[in-house]
Amino acid sequence: MAGHSKWAQIKRKKQAKDQKRGKLFSKLSREITLAVIQGGGIPDPEKNVRLRMAVEKAKSFRMPKENIERAIKRALGGEKEALKEYFYEGFGPKGTAFIIHVMTDNNNRSINEVRQVLERAGGKLAVQGAVEHLFKRCGSVSIEKSRVEEEKVFEFSEKVKAFDIEEDSEYYFVYFPFENLGEAKKVLEEMGIEDVHPELDYKPLTTVKIEDPVEAKKILELAEELEGLEDVQKVFGNFDIDEEVLKSQE
Repeated sequence: MAGHSKWAQIKRKKQAKDQKRGKLFSKLSREITLAVIQGGGIPDPEKNVRLRMAVEKAKSFRMPKENIERAIKRALGGEKEALKEYFYEGFGPKGTAFIIHVMTDNNNRSINEVRQVLERAGGKLAVQGAVEHLFKRCGSVSIEKSRVEEEKVFEFSEKVKAFDIEEDSEYYFVYFPFENLGEAKKVLEEMGIEDVHPELDYKPLTTVKIEDPVEAKKILELAEELEGLEDVQKVFGNFDIDEEVLKSQE
């Protein structure tokens, strides 16, 4: 079990707790808006797979219907040209590598904020391509073990042509080709696997093992500070931290 996968679940739990702050809804709104823009301006979730996934993810965090509708309308108005998607690359403590997924209307502002956070932690922003080769761009889902039988997970994996499956004490993590994101959503619906949302992922091809709890804390704090930035949607790292150490950070 790779620690980066367990970290993803801890992040989701923290997001659920933090949704009252409004920052989570802001990020979800931006994701919905960009899904419409990149989906050719199609505002109907039934005709825009990426939008449908973004809307269902927002609903899983109990985002109000009016917020969702507002985010869709925004894509058809002034933000149509302004909002863009970027993937920054950087290095953190102990030689760890990060890919930072950003949606912003001001690239200069966003990249400066990311640079400052990395440098405060002893890391640095990297040139494009310096980090990306350490990861595999893909789609992924995490499925709670208590909600589905193992056989069903393997059946789903076969249908989406998964290239890897990991697990911990609570979840199965299934990784599949990025181009199968839309198909994964369809398969989940057909199999009756509910409240599971396929997402873009960057799976590390090699990981940096972090065993020292103090170093683990520094790296997790860096990742969380990056994700706390308004324009940052997700952070992907190649650190591998023991599950028990990760749980101690919850």
